[in-house]
Amino acid sequence: MSISIEEIKHIADLSRINILDSELGNYAETLSNIVDMANEINKLNTDDIKPTTHILENINVFRKDEVKPSYSREKILENAPTKESGCISLPKVVE
Repeated sequence: MSISIEEIKHIADLSRINILDSELGNYAETLSNIVDMANEINKLNTDDIKPTTHILENINVFRKDEVKPSYSREKILENAPTKESGCISLPKVVE
């Protein structure tokens, strides 16, 4: 399938992309090659191929949720520029 220069201009206009006139032919050829390759892939028989979401057979990749010790509030607040009532105090940014 051949994509015309007019179609490239239309796509560029929809995408709000500025393309030089000297580049239009290259883009038309490149996109035509991409569409041709997609059409070749569509010709493949995939009836016996199981749909996959991942290339590996990962059943459960999540670790068990375990409670672990964390930093103390005082240790965390050491890095805060300003503190108030045991919390980090930041300037108001919304009226």
